[in-house]
Amino acid sequence: MSRSTIKILLLLCIGCFSLKGFSQDTASKVFPPVWDLAACLQYAKTNNIQIKSLQLDKQSAEQDQLLAKSALLPDLYGSASQSFNHYNRTTDGSTNALNYSGSYGLSSSWTLYNGGYLKSDIKQKDLSVQASNFSILESENDITLQITQAYLNILVDKESIIYYLDLVKTSEAQLEQAKRQFAAGSAARKVVAQFEAQLASDKYNLTASENAERQDKISLKQLLQLPDFRNFDVIKPDTVLSTGNITDLSTVQQYALQNRPEIKNAELGVQISDLGLTKAKSGYLPALTLGAGMGTSYAKDPTYNAFRQFDNNFYQQAGLTLSIPIFTRRQNKTNVAKAKIEIAQSKLTLENTKTTLALNTEQAYINAQNSQNQFASATEQLKYNQEVYRIANQELKIGAANIVDFYQQRNLYIQALQSYIQAKYNAALAVRIYEFYLGTPIKL
Repeated sequence: MSRSTIKILLLLCIGCFSLKGFSQDTASKVFPPVWDLAACLQYAKTNNIQIKSLQLDKQSAEQDQLLAKSALLPDLYGSASQSFNHYNRTTDGSTNALNYSGSYGLSSSWTLYNGGYLKSDIKQKDLSVQASNFSILESENDITLQITQAYLNILVDKESIIYYLDLVKTSEAQLEQAKRQFAAGSAARKVVAQFEAQLASDKYNLTASENAERQDKISLKQLLQLPDFRNFDVIKPDTVLSTGNITDLSTVQQYALQNRPEIKNAELGVQISDLGLTKAKSGYLPALTLGAGMGTSYAKDPTYNAFRQFDNNFYQQAGLTLSIPIFTRRQNKTNVAKAKIEIAQSKLTLENTKTTLALNTEQAYINAQNSQNQFASATEQLKYNQEVYRIANQELKIGAANIVDFYQQRNLYIQALQSYIQAKYNAALAVRIYEFYLGTPIKL
């Protein structure tokens, strides 16, 4: 192999490694391996497909808004035509002739009055843009709650893995002790078998918790709509506050009914429907339009002079057109009736939205209270069961404990620990959801 070929191969290898390193570095910047809740929420607001779709709807509403405002302006159209005519001057076709002509012009029309339709349409399109913004906020609120729930599920899995790892280590130590006692003749083979069975059960529970964590991570990635990103994990905060004073229900409900985007959106829906009725009623009123135009033309003839024809044929015209609806085959009447139905429907939507929000905030208040009470009870339950289990462990080490009683206390401790972990995160989630209705951002 020549030296030049070797140099080329080396350069290619270096380039490949550099490209690989660059792509990995870029991926690490775009998709960090460990995410906190704030990063998850920010990424979802930027990349969630549903939110993106609503943002496109907003852009479409903005275009409708611009179109409605432009309707107040006069339009301007240009026209041009050119024709050629080939024919025979004699019947035998021995003499040919070619004539040509053209015309060119500009025309414009300007709606001076249309029963208030144009101004009402502009106001309606302005409100539609605002409604699009509130729809985006609604979607962001929904995805925030879903991501927070999924994030806390992973934290529950992580704590479950920690205590199951501890149980596996404890079971391994107890099994080793039982084996030594069996070898010394101070313990029966049945005791060793019981510890082996318990160790296998603890390992199974540990594997189940690890699988649950993987599945919950996939659920969170689906909410974030991340691509195939395997090195994905979340940050476990040092503390997750689950207690604290809860704001009274009337304060939260009053704030929510005045500030939540779903209420704002429903209220805009009523205003948009009212303007729809105003637009429909404008169909009964006359419309006044100003029209103007200018143009010229020419045609080849025996005295053909294009510039003189352009000057002689140049015309200008302007005029007003008044259109008065007399009989519209029920079109205006139907439009007004449907607009009134739309107003009634939008008011029902607003009322239903208020009722649903009030019930949701009340349910969130009850959940926050109950979850805090359950967390307090679970904390007490864990405290006492942990002490009893500690004593049972000491008795087991000195051979003073009955194996059946020991496992009974052990199972009670495991149940109390599971209840404590679940209650802690349930309380954290319930309190944050309730405070979210008060406009407080969700943080761990």
